Amino acid sequence: MNGELQALLDACVDAVIIIDHRGCVTTFNRAAARMFGYEPAQVIGQNVSMLMPAPDRDRHDRYLKNYLDTGTPKVIGVGRDVTALRRDGSQFPVSLAVGRIDGYDPPHFVGFLHDLSARRAQETQRLEAEQAVREARERLMHVARLSTMGEMTTGLAHEINQPLTAITMYAQAAERLASQSGADLGEVVGALRQISAQALRAGEIIRRLRDLVRSRQTREELLDLNAVVRGLVVLAESDARANNVQLDIDLADSLPPVLGDTIQLQQVMLNLVRNAIEAVQSPGCEHRVTLRTARTGNGVEMSVSDLGPGLDAAIRDRLFEAFATTKPAGTGLGLAISRSIVEAHGGRLAWRANEPRGSCFHFNLPAVSGAQP
Repeated sequence: MNGELQALLDACVDAVIIIDHRGCVTTFNRAAARMFGYEPAQVIGQNVSMLMPAPDRDRHDRYLKNYLDTGTPKVIGVGRDVTALRRDGSQFPVSLAVGRIDGYDPPHFVGFLHDLSARRAQETQRLEAEQAVREARERLMHVARLSTMGEMTTGLAHEINQPLTAITMYAQAAERLASQSGADLGEVVGALRQISAQALRAGEIIRRLRDLVRSRQTREELLDLNAVVRGLVVLAESDARANNVQLDIDLADSLPPVLGDTIQLQQVMLNLVRNAIEAVQSPGCEHRVTLRTARTGNGVEMSVSDLGPGLDAAIRDRLFEAFATTKPAGTGLGLAISRSIVEAHGGRLAWRANEPRGSCFHFNLPAVSGAQP
């Protein structure tokens, strides 16, 4: 090879390796020397498979012979990512493009190699950073759910205490009935059935509470939004009753399914319901909150409306910003977290004025056509 061509190859940023029909290296430029840790004299004349880890090292000569015998290329003319082997035994990813050089008989081949180590390291760092962000968001949402449940403690305690009190009363009644001579077994069985029903009621409240507050990874699935709302009602109604608020449920028929995480969507709904309950505590407001679902042009909408005083114009532009709040003891994170959850589901959380008065917070989710939840 003349000096001018060698100088040109040595000026290349990427490694350039030329081999003959036997697989022996004839040219090894400076970038290849830097990449693999060999001096050109240590590689030239050697089989190029020395730069490959197993099993590629063992297969290379067979692939080359197959091409020479059949003329059918497998790698030649096609770029692909492979693993290369440095002198120190370390392996690293490279992008490899191989071509046949015209004018040689027997044929010669040239390989261009670009080290992908930095790119892969950046990709790994990016993925790790994204994972860290996801985990931080999950922890923040979990803390927000725990905070919400803490604020609802009084209502939940009352809600659980009711079936426990009923269980005690029915158990005492059943004991009295059974101890009487000529006891009516039908009445005893009726009391036992009431005990069972009240125990199931208490268990359902505890189960839904546990589902909502436990730490868990996001789990997307096809959902019936009406079913998600109904699953929330057990907890939402307890808070409403504790605050002397009537909770109305208005669910549209035959909603298409949506893709989402039940617990996260219920977290959004519960936050909106609690905000609405607080809003109607203002003097002169009707203590009524409505949960509603409806079908939209390309999806479904869930809304929470109240008959409170409405929003102050000064807060509307900052409504969904973190730490923006009008509550004396509020953190300003509830709506910000709720919006991020809805956006992660492909939707949008927004506010509009309610008629005849008050506020309506609503979010749309895209429907999944042709699927059943």
